[in-house]
Amino acid sequence: MCGKTTESGKTAPDKRLPDEIQKLLARCTLKDRREMERQLKKLCRARRPDYGRMRRLKERAKDSAALVEKRLRSGTAASIDSQLPIATRKKEILETLRNHPVVIVTGETGSGKTTQLPKICLEAGRGLYGRIACTQPRRVAALSVSRRIAEELGATWGREVGCKIRFTDETVPETRVKMMTDGMLLAEIQNDPELYEYDTIIIDEAHERSLNIDFLLGYLRLLIRRRKDLKVVITSATIDTAAFSNAFDHAPVIEVSGRVYPVEIRYLPLEETRGDAEDYTYVDGTVDAVDRIMEEPGRGDILVFLPTEKDIHETRRRLDGRSYRHTDVLPLFGRLTSADQQRVFQPRNNRRIVVATNVAETSLTIPRIKYVVDTGLARISRYATRTRTQRLPVEVIAQSSARQRAGRCGRVSGGVCLRLYSESDLRNRPEFTTPELQRANLAEVILRMLALKLGDVHAFPFLDRPTPQVIRDGFQLLTELGAIDRERRLTGQGREMARLPVSPTVSRMLLQARQENALQEVLVIASAISIQDPRVRPLDQQEQADQEHRKFRNGTSDFLTLLNIWE
Repeated sequence: MCGKTTESGKTAPDKRLPDEIQKLLARCTLKDRREMERQLKKLCRARRPDYGRMRRLKERAKDSAALVEKRLRSGTAASIDSQLPIATRKKEILETLRNHPVVIVTGETGSGKTTQLPKICLEAGRGLYGRIACTQPRRVAALSVSRRIAEELGATWGREVGCKIRFTDETVPETRVKMMTDGMLLAEIQNDPELYEYDTIIIDEAHERSLNIDFLLGYLRLLIRRRKDLKVVITSATIDTAAFSNAFDHAPVIEVSGRVYPVEIRYLPLEETRGDAEDYTYVDGTVDAVDRIMEEPGRGDILVFLPTEKDIHETRRRLDGRSYRHTDVLPLFGRLTSADQQRVFQPRNNRRIVVATNVAETSLTIPRIKYVVDTGLARISRYATRTRTQRLPVEVIAQSSARQRAGRCGRVSGGVCLRLYSESDLRNRPEFTTPELQRANLAEVILRMLALKLGDVHAFPFLDRPTPQVIRDGFQLLTELGAIDRERRLTGQGREMARLPVSPTVSRMLLQARQENALQEVLVIASAISIQDPRVRPLDQQEQADQEHRKFRNGTSDFLTLLNIWE
């Protein structure tokens, strides 16, 4: 490097530092290695080498190498559950992972993809110089799956296996498997564009095709061209494998067969069961379907899919009124407290009826489910161009989602799925859910792309290109917010907005509040509207909760109500 020998032919101790650091760098984490290589080159180019800074750099390199050694000795024995179908394809997945940058793993619900793939990656030697990132679309899934993997590995949750979701980071430097929401991984791109913290990225539930997932997939298509050391695993039970494979340069596809437990499908369309009742709803149909199941001689837990929290509360109230013997009725939705969510995953002696939104459709495995009642409905996010608002209308689910729901009762034994719609209705539905990219406002995506200098949004390698109208609407909103100029270049204000982990409209509120000397108040309001409603209504104390909430109500503004609650 930049060391020189003395007249006696021996290298002076300080002058050996560059070579010593260079040797250490090969044993450092990817992120540290990249940063320290840059610093070392800068120090060696200097006219007078700063050996003091070099010694400090060497100590940092030693610490980083020691961290890699700790991860290696972490003792996470990556044994695969031999009872799961994915175990039969383990060798093939290992070999493909070692020889290809991208692997697509698809298979029916219950094949073990979500919990076993991170362990297969560990066995392949991943997660040492960089972590293994595993993304999930929902926080409740990220938390429960990370705990399950830690338990199966015999590891400490929050240490060897951790989880990062909004407002919570349960990881330490020794963490090798990091479960996170896809939104969290996107937020990290802002400060680590090359994602050097990771050597492997697993995108789970890719079929959901949320805005975050589609942007991540497009970003990874560009990133793997620059980072030859990176491995990407894309997995789902229901995706168009040909389209995904072609998008990633004909990446290999490995199909894993699900558990071969038969699921009996029964169709109970509402129009046939309602009779002459004009006001018969899907909640009525759900309650009647549960009554039918409870009359059957067999025993087994029941999972009900409903579109909204309101439907869940109403159905739960009515089922509680039935006074079934030795039966618990449990809710499950994203905004539920962690303690209430965990009750679903810790079954006791009583029979259970779990009333859930589509949060239970994919990664979450609820034990002991034998029956599924599927209303065939879900909330689907859609952007209304005229009013410029994001709506959540209740719509019919796609065929792929219907299959996912039915698969929930075929995990450990034969099951029964009762669909509250007809077979012909199902055949007329689309095969897959429309990607959110084609039904959302793209202002936030465009702003992120401009900040990361990813080029023209029209040329970005999305799996499904957004319509020109949707792109125009995104640019128009950013122009009105002052984030871009007439040439569609970021303004100073736009750069500040891109750094804030909220939507462009909310970040613009905060910047304006700073000018108006109202930042403290608007920060509270902006935080509240960026998350689900912070007002909690405990399931057994809803009336008391409403009474307490009235104390804070402002008759002129819901925003001021939120501010009153904070204060």
